[in-house]
Amino acid sequence: MEDEIARRAFTRLFPEEDCKYSFRVVYTGRLKDYGANVSFSSRSMEFKLSRKWYGISEEIQMGIMQELMLKILKRKKKSLYVDLYNNFVKNLHLAVPKNDVDPFLQQSFERINERYFLGLVEMPNLVWGRFATRTFGSYDFKNDRVTISKVFQDIEDPVYLDYVMFHEILHKQRKFFKSGNKTYYHDKRFKMLEKVFEDGERVEKELGRVVGGVKRRRTIQKKFLGWF
Repeated sequence: MEDEIARRAFTRLFPEEDCKYSFRVVYTGRLKDYGANVSFSSRSMEFKLSRKWYGISEEIQMGIMQELMLKILKRKKKSLYVDLYNNFVKNLHLAVPKNDVDPFLQQSFERINERYFLGLVEMPNLVWGRFATRTFGSYDFKNDRVTISKVFQDIEDPVYLDYVMFHEILHKQRKFFKSGNKTYYHDKRFKMLEKVFEDGERVEKELGRVVGGVKRRRTIQKKFLGWF
């Protein structure tokens, strides 16, 4: 039955073409929530979908499959099913449990929510990631989760954490938009809204230097401890 969903997705996306592919759909626990990917050859397509997709309406599943088809076939085409899928993803945060919230990150969220969003943004899951010095934060639409680099645990001034938190909550609020096969997260409107953060240009310029200082201190500490 699942394989037939993929076939219908293809024939409704390309009704004027003969379908030369065989299809296979696998639901797996190895992907992130609502994740999906596709592998294909000249004769077959295999879709791997997170188990979270099992039981979701056929139309929305067809949407994610059609989006993947357009990417691998490098085609541009509008589809009602792809639109349904994107709207589903944009609203997933409403149903996601908010039970993974770090208290320190919560304080940062509450500061920027009150100051820049009038307290109107629903708190997402807020977690620490690894000690990263290039990617400071990320927002996952599918599990409504902001992940922040542990490097900010070693930075006393909260303005740098708040700056990164502001950027990620802006992603939660603004979502994304599609144009052809491309997904845009940092459009002109997003970049304009980023400038609302007070003294943001200075903070952004200093951020790399501040994080670099933390990284150097960590390196020195490791070398020191290695002597014993």
